[in-house]
Amino acid sequence: MSADLRIQTVVSAPFEENSYVVGGAETNEVVVIDPGFEPELILDYLEDQGLTLVAILNTHGHADHIAGNTALKNAFPHVPVMIGRGDASMLTDPHLNLSAAFGIDLTSPPADRLLSEGEQLHVAGLTFAVLEIPGHSPGHIVFVRTGRPSVVFGGDVLFRGSIGRTDFPGGSFQLLARGIRSKLWPMAPDTIVYPGHGPATTIGNERQTNPFVAGGSG
Repeated sequence: MSADLRIQTVVSAPFEENSYVVGGAETNEVVVIDPGFEPELILDYLEDQGLTLVAILNTHGHADHIAGNTALKNAFPHVPVMIGRGDASMLTDPHLNLSAAFGIDLTSPPADRLLSEGEQLHVAGLTFAVLEIPGHSPGHIVFVRTGRPSVVFGGDVLFRGSIGRTDFPGGSFQLLARGIRSKLWPMAPDTIVYPGHGPATTIGNERQTNPFVAGGSG
């Protein structure tokens, strides 16, 4: 891992969803990527470490990845919520974000900024490139921090030995596989992928061994 990067993984029940607190090592500013159903764990960590939240980044709009948005926004009212343009409506619609199916009717504050392919985010002392990789959700994005090694915060696109589900509304295996092969496989083999569930992996490992999308580069 790059010495100038701070990453803390916070795992939230009940879906074992990975939220990430990310920032440059030389600043106390951080972003939170995909705050889940236990935002108090994130807030406790921020307080314990003396960190200041400057942005909430959502890879996609499913409930387990946006459940903590409201609590973080309440604690840091001026912090923007950012999500891919194609998933923005999921933030405020319990049916679209799938929480209604579990009897929860969860909503998030609306997005303050909508993100699209090719944008560059300059936050918390870091720069992230935005890539659109739909298929798990219609507007799923990933955040790529270039460096040595590069780091991908991939939400529910690519897991160790698996990929995101494509049987939800708006899902498409063809789109997801195409996006992985065309946008992730060309990255350096040592690029680290921090997924929305489960352990981290690398592009090289998944390109060689992932049973769903191994091989190919386009």
